[in-house]
Amino acid sequence: MSDALYVQLLNLAAGGLLLTAVLALWRRELSVIIRVFAVQGLALAGLVGVLAAREGSAELVAVAVGVLVVRVGVLPWLLRRALATSGADRRETRPVVNVASSLLAAAALTLLAYAVSQPLVRLSPEPAIHAVPVALAVVLIGFFVLVTRRRALSQLVGFLLMDNGITAVGFLTGAGIGLIVEVGVALDVVLVVLVLQVLTGRMRETFGATDLDDLRELRD
Repeated sequence: MSDALYVQLLNLAAGGLLLTAVLALWRRELSVIIRVFAVQGLALAGLVGVLAAREGSAELVAVAVGVLVVRVGVLPWLLRRALATSGADRRETRPVVNVASSLLAAAALTLLAYAVSQPLVRLSPEPAIHAVPVALAVVLIGFFVLVTRRRALSQLVGFLLMDNGITAVGFLTGAGIGLIVEVGVALDVVLVVLVLQVLTGRMRETFGATDLDDLRELRD
């Protein structure tokens, strides 16, 4: 793979990660957010695949396939199942921050990610290192989704966006997260989603909704 093609594909994958994070923050329909998350998983798998092609690493190819299966197939499927059992809670109707403010916050978080990662970027001329600010911005935007959404499923997507960003940072800075480590992390994430799916269903059955703010009104 030529250097020019490598840089173009790497920037395309990193841009896909950031764009899908912003779209997940912008949209309110949970079904659309889940599809956006699946597209982000595809971008993450593409990023790992580009690194694998660059280094000629069979282990990274296997990791890219694993990322594709888990983050494009398994996790979105589990999220859709959780959405199907959530009844009428199919839209984030009362986010803590409105759409316009959320997009401004995403822009500010992206600038913050670029600012704080500059010391790391200056350490190496490698194109992968120069894409780290984008992955860090995805982490920050995922955290913002997590703390500003009221629906349990929306907050779960925010957690998964953070995980995608952290995974991307790991690959970009080291390109050496081992296959066993990635498998272990993927299994942990799937387990968390399964537990939260069950919890969301129980909340729906018991309280009739999955708006976490409603739980604050409960009294002993």
